[in-house]
Amino acid sequence: MAAPVSLQVEFGGGAELLFDGVKKHQVTLPCQPEPWDIRNLLKWIKQNMLKERPELFLQGESVRPGILVLINEADWELMGELDYKLQDQDNVLFISTLHGG
Repeated sequence: MAAPVSLQVEFGGGAELLFDGVKKHQVTLPCQPEPWDIRNLLKWIKQNMLKERPELFLQGESVRPGILVLINEADWELMGELDYKLQDQDNVLFISTLHGG
């Protein structure tokens, strides 16, 4: 059984508007049989944090194109993207690069 994982989850570039305008969230992910990864984090965010218009944040099981994901200030593409195994005290930042016009 994987232990609970405490994270700082941040949203920027307008993505915070989908989360009641709150940019920084301190979250504790509960115990589960498998270790937490970004794929499971996104499901958890959708169920527990996302307040409106999930189609602007998620596409399939990943984030929409145009949303940068940084894990501890590194591009998630360097970390394994959806398969990155979350560690206690990780900082996960989602930045929207999409702007209305």
